[in-house]
Amino acid sequence: MSTKPTTSALDWTELDQRAVDTVRVLAMDAVQKVGNGHPGTAMSLAPAAYVLFQKLLRHDPSEPDWTGRDRFVLSVGHTSLTLYIQLYLAGYGLELDDLKSFRTWDSRTPGHPEHGHTVGVETTTGPLGQGVANAVGMAMSARYERGLFDPEAAPGTSPFDHTIWVFAGDGCLQEGVAAEAASLAGHQKLGNLVLLWDDNHISIEGDTETAISEDTLARFEAYGWHIQRVAPLENGDLDPKAVHEALLAAQAVTDRPSIVAARSIIAWPAPNAQNTEAAHGSALGADEVAATKEVLGFDPTKSFEVAPEVLAHTRAVTERGRRARAAWEERLAAWREANPERAAEFDRIRAARLPEGWEKALPAFPAGKDVATRKASGKVLSELGPVIPELWGGSADLAGSNNTTIDGSSSFLPEGNTLPGADPYGRTIHFGIREHAMGSAMNGIALHGNTRVYGGTFLVFSDYMRPAVRLAALMGAPVTYVWTHDSIGLGEDGPTHQPVEHLSALRAIPGLNIVRPADANETVLAWREILERYATKPAPHGLALTRQNVPTYAPNENTVRGGYIHTEAEGGTPRLILIGTGSELQLALAAREVLQAEGVPTRVVSMPCVEWFEEQDQSYRDHVLLPVVAARVAVEAGVGLTWHRYVGTAGRIVSLEHFGASADYQTLYREFGITPEAVAQAARESLAAAER
Repeated sequence: MSTKPTTSALDWTELDQRAVDTVRVLAMDAVQKVGNGHPGTAMSLAPAAYVLFQKLLRHDPSEPDWTGRDRFVLSVGHTSLTLYIQLYLAGYGLELDDLKSFRTWDSRTPGHPEHGHTVGVETTTGPLGQGVANAVGMAMSARYERGLFDPEAAPGTSPFDHTIWVFAGDGCLQEGVAAEAASLAGHQKLGNLVLLWDDNHISIEGDTETAISEDTLARFEAYGWHIQRVAPLENGDLDPKAVHEALLAAQAVTDRPSIVAARSIIAWPAPNAQNTEAAHGSALGADEVAATKEVLGFDPTKSFEVAPEVLAHTRAVTERGRRARAAWEERLAAWREANPERAAEFDRIRAARLPEGWEKALPAFPAGKDVATRKASGKVLSELGPVIPELWGGSADLAGSNNTTIDGSSSFLPEGNTLPGADPYGRTIHFGIREHAMGSAMNGIALHGNTRVYGGTFLVFSDYMRPAVRLAALMGAPVTYVWTHDSIGLGEDGPTHQPVEHLSALRAIPGLNIVRPADANETVLAWREILERYATKPAPHGLALTRQNVPTYAPNENTVRGGYIHTEAEGGTPRLILIGTGSELQLALAAREVLQAEGVPTRVVSMPCVEWFEEQDQSYRDHVLLPVVAARVAVEAGVGLTWHRYVGTAGRIVSLEHFGASADYQTLYREFGITPEAVAQAARESLAAAER
């Protein structure tokens, strides 16, 4: 049974038109009441949003998270009212009072849509272009999910077939992240992705002729997209029938993604504000709101006017949604009966449970052998691949350096790709040299659900990913970044590739956990903890891994607590605490030997993840970092911002407060003074300061 609509006829009544005009009135009133916001696009996009939510979107407001639903992404997030009003009309739990409290404290209608805050919001959007890339990730995830559970089904017949819809604006398509993502989507032939472009020719600085003159549809066609253009009605309004027909046609194209350019007039039909940049981001003003209401046939003296018959009409979509979900449940039940083993996997994965005994596949590394932590991470992935099928990912064209190939014989590539191992349901993602899009697509993959994703690049290029990383942290999206070449230890590539400020800058993002393991066994334990936190403490994690070999020590379970006593002081209570992280733990241990020989009982603390450490109770943190010990030194081959709170006023930090250089890593550490001798000298200074 096909999951696609079977008819192109649009049943459009006067009540539908009244509902669309009600959307426009509510958008104006909500912005006017709070005094700020973006009314214009919500007004002009009203017919398209209404057609999608009321006529096309497979959704059930009474069960907003069911697996078989379509996904809707509002990439043009500043027009959040476009989404909020449809959620209100459809019955997702938003009511008129929520629209009246738009953009105010503690409301369910914040200025931009926030995932997890408002029911029906699939992803947090606002930074333009991010939603486009999120939708690409969702489409990728939907295909991989189908491959996990129902790969043999004919197109359109599986309970795991659904459409990813995204609305984007001129600004979204000008942002580089959207260009990267669109290129990736075209290459992957994501036929489950439909993008409606609100082609209104207006941005904050006025007509888009100020900044862009390209043929956008031709660009998308060159990416490999199916393209269409929808002309407006003679009066300038969007034509709901034409939009409906175009979206249906786009949905029917399953061998490539589709874009529909809908030419609109911002703030239509406001007599004076339409087609102006002022309507983009400002309240229209009381007089213009009243004049527009008169044009639409509404009482200009009333605010937030919703006719009971309009609301009853739009909320009937819930019944359509229930029927769609019931039909899907029937298909799912038939699939379950035919595929009991896959059904058990589906239930496990849906519940975010790991397979029984999965941890037995984790590798162990013998102490005493030098191993790069990037290689240890790669070993973890290769061992876990066969036992955790929902775990997949890849790299921004750096798989050989990041060690992120989970299955060398299986590549996530569309039908028709001639490369060996190409498989539409393949395991290894080739993101290409697109860090911007990779980060944002990973967010979409995680939010779509039913898979676990990771993606790799060099740590220095986390700068390219930062907007997506920040949004992942804001949403608590459980994505994993494999950031290798984590310091000047990468050597000869020089300062352009050597991260200096990145660890501190990333640790500054609330909700992001940065894990910099000191050796191979800490790397294994870090991966284990990240995977176990997926269900209990969902959050993005960044693994910062070495290019160079580092010593391997005996595993310590307290790694998962973020910081622990690696080597205890000899000769009594510690007088000094050395804190090492990542490849610099070995420097702290070497310095300890010198200091112990000088008669200073010295404790070494390994601190792979300050965020995990801060989660621990005060008694544990005091146990590791004894409050009575004021003499402390932290060592890390990067700027020292992270460590001031741990070393205190008497403490010292051995760090790198400038850019790197091109040379072998041993020379760099020596020339830049990140050595055991430097740590020991800093320790002596700290001891002297503590005893003053």
